[in-house]
Amino acid sequence: MSTVDLRSDTLTRPTEGMRAAMAGAEVGDDVYGEDPSVNALEERVAGMFGHEAAVFVPTGTMGNQICLRLVCPPAEELLCDADAHIVTYEHGGAAQHGGIQTRTVPGGLMSVDAVRTELRPDGWGTVATRAVSVEQTHNRGGGAVHPLEVLQELRSLTASQGIALHCDGARIWNAAIATGTALSSYGACFDTLSVCLSKGLGAPVGSLVVTDAARAAHARVLRKRLGGGMRQAGLLAAAGSYALDHHLDRLADDHRRARVVGAPLGVVPETNIVPVDLTDTEYDGPALAAAAREQGVLLSVVGPRRVRLVTHLDLDDAGAEQAATVMAGLLGR
Repeated sequence: MSTVDLRSDTLTRPTEGMRAAMAGAEVGDDVYGEDPSVNALEERVAGMFGHEAAVFVPTGTMGNQICLRLVCPPAEELLCDADAHIVTYEHGGAAQHGGIQTRTVPGGLMSVDAVRTELRPDGWGTVATRAVSVEQTHNRGGGAVHPLEVLQELRSLTASQGIALHCDGARIWNAAIATGTALSSYGACFDTLSVCLSKGLGAPVGSLVVTDAARAAHARVLRKRLGGGMRQAGLLAAAGSYALDHHLDRLADDHRRARVVGAPLGVVPETNIVPVDLTDTEYDGPALAAAAREQGVLLSVVGPRRVRLVTHLDLDDAGAEQAATVMAGLLGR
């Protein structure tokens, strides 16, 4: 029995083509800004989102943490949703590294009304809101996509009050492919973005901070301060460039296979994450994960009675069918 690993889209193995691109990469010292492969990737990604500059960083979490410090001073407030990655999975980094106070609205997709209600201006004896963060797609929201028009309304709202708007865009590529939205249209909504190459795109390492030139210069200082200054990082940047050349459009295959996995469970995923609510079943999350593992399907427990399955580059049609059959059998659907 083969094992189908659907715990995350970060588990893909570099393809032979990607390995060859890495082995042949032209490199220099990126700390001095002299790695041509890194420079080319940064320029390319900045252009894709319609921004002036980008900075290559090792991880999405570091990208987020740098962005938050670019737009929110210490002892000031960042507003996000209660299920956001930056307050759920980044181990208090905003507080420890940036001295940033976070406050949340209800979890899931951000609404303009919810944000408008919670923004705090200067002069009320409270900590003023300096930045708002949006997650696109939303991890704990089951890969849900913030519609472009909502993001544009959020941009208008925050800009009118001098508040920055950040995007945790780890899976923003999925949103663009699923909706047909230009990456530049998303980029126009945000002051800063952190975009990930090592999830659905299949690179082994790497994210980029995308912003204006002045903030990018400061981001390089923060990257060094956080231990993210890398030397011949072109080996890694080459993987990211290869991924953009070969793995961007194929995200549609991940979305199609997610629908295959979700269909017998009554779940219609928007992108590549299949959320499963176990409230009306005999299983809690750990019990279902153990039962599925025995039948060759690995999944993630994201709550006492919530699990998720994530499709990715390593999953083929047969694997999706296997996961669908196993899950339907376990849950009696």
